[in-house]
Amino acid sequence: MPTEILMPALSPTMEEGTLAKWLVKEGDEVKSGDILAEIETDKATMEFEAVDEGKIGKILIAEGTSGVAVNTAIAVLLEDGESADDISAPKAEAKTDSAPAEAPREVQGEADRDISPAKAAAPAAKADGTRIFASPLARRIAADKGLDLSTITGSGPRGRIVKADVKNAKAGAAPAKAETAAAPAAAAAPAQAPKGLSTDAVIKMYADRETTEVQLDGMRRTIAGRLTEAKQTIPHFYLRRSAKLDALMEFRAMLNKQLEGRGVKLSVNDFIIKASALALQQVPDANAVWAGDRILKLTPSDVAVAVAIEGGLFTPVLKDAHQKTLSTLSAEMKDLAGRAKSKKLAPHEYQGGSFAISNLGMFGIENFDAVINPPHGAILAVGAGVKTPVVEGDQVVIRNVMSMTLSVDHRVIDGAMGAQLLEAIVSHLENPIGMLA
Repeated sequence: MPTEILMPALSPTMEEGTLAKWLVKEGDEVKSGDILAEIETDKATMEFEAVDEGKIGKILIAEGTSGVAVNTAIAVLLEDGESADDISAPKAEAKTDSAPAEAPREVQGEADRDISPAKAAAPAAKADGTRIFASPLARRIAADKGLDLSTITGSGPRGRIVKADVKNAKAGAAPAKAETAAAPAAAAAPAQAPKGLSTDAVIKMYADRETTEVQLDGMRRTIAGRLTEAKQTIPHFYLRRSAKLDALMEFRAMLNKQLEGRGVKLSVNDFIIKASALALQQVPDANAVWAGDRILKLTPSDVAVAVAIEGGLFTPVLKDAHQKTLSTLSAEMKDLAGRAKSKKLAPHEYQGGSFAISNLGMFGIENFDAVINPPHGAILAVGAGVKTPVVEGDQVVIRNVMSMTLSVDHRVIDGAMGAQLLEAIVSHLENPIGMLA
């Protein structure tokens, strides 16, 4: 029986994607690891690899098709001895861009999204509840041979069980099922927020005005869904502080002069990243994320930075930022920002972190409140440095002052802890030489 090749979940937040380009054609022989297609997710264009060997019997979704839901059949793979005459599966239909967008589900791990529907009965999880990754062909062969997939170690990507693994395995008695405790009662579903105006109602409201409809792409749909979820479900509160940048600007100018020969030019944002990373180490309880029914505290300082791109934004993550020099952070940030603008970031480069920075100072914005990017515990909104009269002792002097607002998830960080974190950030910015220690 031919095996369906399914639209993969290439990131934890991916619900659907665009099949940008096929790199194989019907009749081509492929083996595990071969690149089959390029797929545009909500964030990037990524290559899709084959997990089994065989011949491409039929391409079900044409390249350029958008809105293809995860786990939709996109092609059919034929095994030895099979032909196109054996294909009976109807062509799967992809969603169109004009279809109403569904709000993305709560972010889950890839294990909950990359499971292909089994064509034959096979265990979906191990006794301890761990998900089993296996290709449809591997599941069918396992069922035919009477194999328990939970006893097989996969050799495919992320430990996925592929054809070769089950062909080399020997049938044996299935292990006894472990007794499981009764699952706790499901928590009551939260009350749904009232919906806004319908599409038809809005269009009717502006029927007598000249308008242009802009269809939502995957990125804009994801941003809309996640930020709506963030504001509706995260109890935000805001802490505001100003930092005097005069010492930092002088120190930055001195360092940039010394680094000129190496082609390094530090930005104010590089110092803000480093100051935030060190502050998270000083207030370790604030270096945390919300995990549904618990809090996860991170040991390293992984700091995300918002990067504006056409049609949306990315938040690439600078991992272990507290351990890196300013010049290293500067080079890494330039690389990530450049690849973000061309949508060439891999998912692991823009997922994770506990803390984010959104800097609109270069656009002249003096202060604003940023929306927390779940599951982060906080985000720092940074405004422009403005020359401001400041009282120092008995004198009024002009200083370069930068306003910052820390948006905090109250489930993760309480008011006093948030204040300590913001105080530590300000202290580092106003005494920048200490960041080199």
